[in-house]
Amino acid sequence: MIASSYKQEDMRRLRMARAAVIAFFFLNGMIVASWAARIPAVQAKLALSPGRLGLALLGGAIGALVAMNTAGRMSKRFGSKVLTTIAALCLCIAFPLLAFAPNFPLLIVALLFFGASNGAMDVTMNAQGADVERKYGRPIFNSFHACFSVGGLVGAFLSGILAAYNIAPGPHFLVIAVCACIGILGSARFLLSLAATVQGEPVANERTQKVPLITISRTLLLLGLMAFCALISEGAMSDWSAIYLSGVAHSGAGLAAAGFAIFSLCMAIGRGVGDYLAARFGPALLVRIASSLAAIGLALALLIAWTPIVFVGLGLVGIGLSVIFPLVLSAASRTTKDKRDTGSALANVTTCGYFGMLIGPPVIGFIADQVGLRLALILVVCLCVIAALCASVVAIPGLQQADNEVSLAARESLVP
Repeated sequence: MIASSYKQEDMRRLRMARAAVIAFFFLNGMIVASWAARIPAVQAKLALSPGRLGLALLGGAIGALVAMNTAGRMSKRFGSKVLTTIAALCLCIAFPLLAFAPNFPLLIVALLFFGASNGAMDVTMNAQGADVERKYGRPIFNSFHACFSVGGLVGAFLSGILAAYNIAPGPHFLVIAVCACIGILGSARFLLSLAATVQGEPVANERTQKVPLITISRTLLLLGLMAFCALISEGAMSDWSAIYLSGVAHSGAGLAAAGFAIFSLCMAIGRGVGDYLAARFGPALLVRIASSLAAIGLALALLIAWTPIVFVGLGLVGIGLSVIFPLVLSAASRTTKDKRDTGSALANVTTCGYFGMLIGPPVIGFIADQVGLRLALILVVCLCVIAALCASVVAIPGLQQADNEVSLAARESLVP
């Protein structure tokens, strides 16, 4: 009876931890999308030229890249639960500052703070998701990223409505930040701690242990390469799909915007079913098929620049790219035997990915200036092929083995 009581308590804790991580991913996606949708309003308010706006946005990217590595190292000492909560609250504080920045220099400062908070939260909430997946003993990582995508769709939809009614970004961002703070504070207590008990036996306090240094293995390097390829491709679709539709396929402005919406919707759907497919076919085969699908979809859109065909191609790219980055992060979290190193492994891989997202759009733009956008986007097709060739690296043993008795119960569907 006592053992059964422990098991039921652990399963309840695991369910609540999964719900908490879902809440963090959803809120992060909603905040990031809300900012992206209102950038034109902030640009108009401060009368920024495209060049000055690009410089300000670069500050946010730099802040994110620096914070990712810092958060990865700090999570080994303090645990991802504490850092996820702090980073999320900092993001809520930074978010309204973007709308209230009175001039260009202060906007850069606000974006540095916003980017650093978002970068730290990105690493630590993924570390939390990896811990929960490890205890479940089956693939659930895609569901977290699906909730990020859903949060992004909700944020973009609400922002579009408020912008249509000429609601200023200031009150909009304040309301979102307050609601997000409430959700964060309500969910944070359910996140997993490294000192959490397993069947009533606490693990050693991480602060009393010497923190080992993580080694960069060949596996981690390949995972970083795959993350680099995946996020360059996602960034290219985000920044260039509408331009391709309007400039090459000669679609109207509405249809050009709809193309990216189709890509985003298909990505959310792909992540929603990604965990089932990963469990059914295995992560390596799924990544190989998904990467190939993305390459075929984009090649189709580039070969036949007719709007309906481009829409089909973008949908295939969205479905294909949807599962790659989550499965890469899931594999990275299993490259270390010491769970305290999870944050560092994720930080290394995430930094590679976001570095690709940072340099991808300008590289494609430079190539497009020389040979045209249609030929420039062939680079993305090649990157998807590279990801397909590296797919076997995500098949790291360990996820199918029970982490403890809770994992066994989870695989028996006692934990939904």
